[in-house]
Amino acid sequence: MPSYLEKRSMRYSLFGLMGITVVLLVLLAYYNWLFALIGLFLAILPFYYLFQLDQKQRKETEEYISTLSYRVKKVGEEALMEMPIGIMLINDDYYIEWTNPFLASCFDEDTLVGRSLYDVGDSLVPLIKQEVETEIITLHDRKFRVIHKPEERLLYFFDVTEQTEIEKMYQEERTVIAFIFLDNYDELTQGMDDQTKSSLNSLVTQILNKWAQDNGVFLKRVSSERFIAVFNEHILQLLEKGKFTILDDVRETTSKQNVPLTLSIGVGTGVSSLPELGSLAQSSLDLALGRGGDQVAIKQTSGKVKFFGGKTNPVEKRTRVRARVISHALKELISESDKVIIMGHKSPDMDAIGAAIGIQKVARMNQREGYVVVNFNELDTGVRRMMKEIEKNEELFSKFITPEQAFEMATDDTLLVVVDTHKPSMVIEEKLLHKIENVVVIDHHRRAEEFIHNPLLVYMEPYASSTAELVTELLEYQPKNGKIEMLEATALLAGIIVDTKSFSLRTGSRTFDAASYLRSQGADTVLVQKFLKEDVDTYIKRAKLIETVQFYRDGIAIAKGQPDQIFDQVLIAQTADTLLTMDGVVASFVISNRSENMIGVSARSLGDINVQVIMENLEGGGHLTNAATQLHDATLDDVEVRLKQAIDEYFEGRKKE
Repeated sequence: MPSYLEKRSMRYSLFGLMGITVVLLVLLAYYNWLFALIGLFLAILPFYYLFQLDQKQRKETEEYISTLSYRVKKVGEEALMEMPIGIMLINDDYYIEWTNPFLASCFDEDTLVGRSLYDVGDSLVPLIKQEVETEIITLHDRKFRVIHKPEERLLYFFDVTEQTEIEKMYQEERTVIAFIFLDNYDELTQGMDDQTKSSLNSLVTQILNKWAQDNGVFLKRVSSERFIAVFNEHILQLLEKGKFTILDDVRETTSKQNVPLTLSIGVGTGVSSLPELGSLAQSSLDLALGRGGDQVAIKQTSGKVKFFGGKTNPVEKRTRVRARVISHALKELISESDKVIIMGHKSPDMDAIGAAIGIQKVARMNQREGYVVVNFNELDTGVRRMMKEIEKNEELFSKFITPEQAFEMATDDTLLVVVDTHKPSMVIEEKLLHKIENVVVIDHHRRAEEFIHNPLLVYMEPYASSTAELVTELLEYQPKNGKIEMLEATALLAGIIVDTKSFSLRTGSRTFDAASYLRSQGADTVLVQKFLKEDVDTYIKRAKLIETVQFYRDGIAIAKGQPDQIFDQVLIAQTADTLLTMDGVVASFVISNRSENMIGVSARSLGDINVQVIMENLEGGGHLTNAATQLHDATLDDVEVRLKQAIDEYFEGRKKE
């Protein structure tokens, strides 16, 4: 049967033929009217046929259009009423004017007309008020993608429950790789006989295998001190929820055997590429070890890192072999450079200045000029006293330069040594990090997420009391072609004394070894005491800060300065140290204005409370017993509230553990 288009084409062809016929008849009538009359008669029949055909086709076309319109209308009605897509019309007062049956069935009701959105689904109201175009919300235990048309006051509901479940399943089933490292295995087993070492290995393997079996983790020991674990995101979430209790299990169980072994775990997650997962896991492990071990670091592709554990004080684990290797490597780097520029952190303390002077001496021992970058406007009272003493030594004082001078003299062959910090945002002049490619980092703080990009050499030992202690050990292995001068040795000793609070905190056997070496090189302890003296005004300011102390929870002291008072970081830190000496205080926090737009918080503890974790919650960091942070564009009261919240979160986390 010919289609509508075929009939239409045929009709136009016949009309064309008729036109030609009329032209021929006119020509024929000109020559013979009789033949033209006969031809006209014969032509009437096709004309009549064409007329009937045209009428029939018009009728069929009208019927076709009518039928099609009916069908389209019917399909539209059925789609509106029967399709599994919810449709809702609302008024300006958030009352439902109309819904299709599918949406009503999703709420297990016959009709929703006349109901308020606050009763049906209050999560829809913010979406409408904020004119959000699309969002996934939960209604009656099902997930819907809601599309909002503000002009029509119309809402479309697409059921995406199954899709959401599949996405969740995909996320939970993604592979996670973890590297598990026995922090102090070599040190503990160094003097053990084979039987004792085998017993320790069996104990640790047994604990880890049970943990892996209980949590559905594939675990494989790849060396005497390293394991590899493979699991998925869902298991990782459960381990995070449990705060990685395996850290406590290993530490406590081995301690009972008089071999206090600790774990560090680096976790790679968030990507599908196995090589990239392995790289993230190794990077996380390096971060955990750099922060002192006995903790878990979880690094994601976004760059964010989660930490668990780190509740114990780092045990002294570094060896003199490592110090000798680092010292030799530093010697080679200095020899290959044209000069050495040394830079500490902003508002440098005794440790930063002392360590910088020590590295400057290392450069001189290797026949290279060393320059210490100092911002003379950011020195506290003790460092100013030291600088006045240094001014008496013209040769040494000439090696202290401003950040601008350092930037001008830096070349492609210059070596930059950063001491007492590893954060780019904390150095005196961050522009130097961008100009000088050859960078060495020497620091004793626990490693944070922020780190100097691609340094040539990193010597980070969170087990050391101070950076001055690390630099002193490096000096011992340098060429003996120049004796350390009294003032240089005194500056290094002052850095150790300040950071250890006169050898009372974070002091190991190596700390006393370094102090003994410096004393043998002529360090003047009386001169150190002169540097550390404070004036009466400072003492009174600290006393006024202490007067504001209040106790929060058991043994936590919080002091807060007045809004119109500005104190430097040293005074805030000294106040926190003083509070810690008070009876019944196990941790102290001091909040005060550092400048018009910056508030500083200093935190101290005796070791039972990890103030580093609390300060990291406030964008800061430090050590387990010594930490701080700086907050911008906030009030003292706001910071106090945030600090108490961070303390609460810390204790809640410990309860869960």
